[in-house]
Amino acid sequence: MAVIKTLDDLKKRQEEMKARVNLRDKAEDPESLVQVKVAMATCGIASGAKEVMEFFVTELNKRSIDAVVTQTGCMGYCFAEPTVEITLPGKEPIVFGYVDVKKADEIIERYIKEGELVDGIIPQNYNTI
Repeated sequence: MAVIKTLDDLKKRQEEMKARVNLRDKAEDPESLVQVKVAMATCGIASGAKEVMEFFVTELNKRSIDAVVTQTGCMGYCFAEPTVEITLPGKEPIVFGYVDVKKADEIIERYIKEGELVDGIIPQNYNTI
């Protein structure tokens, strides 16, 4: 554990602990929150999934949207990386492909906030289309 020497150190530690408690509280009932899963297998990371995940974490918090953002392994859509699965409370999950920061912003503004479908959805039956 880091030694606390200044008031700034104490405040930083307090914020870290609040974030941990907040994350733990969200984990208790994730179905009541927006769930964002970012595919972080090798192909996703190579395509920019790390930046996309960081964007979702930062922006959902900035916009005061109750959400839990997690990473997952391969979703099987390597052709469309980075891929992101969004589950709104009470709805079925939807997977978006080719998600960059600009597309992530559109997903937050239009799909998460307004419930409006946006381009980039990977259909569940994509093999048969």
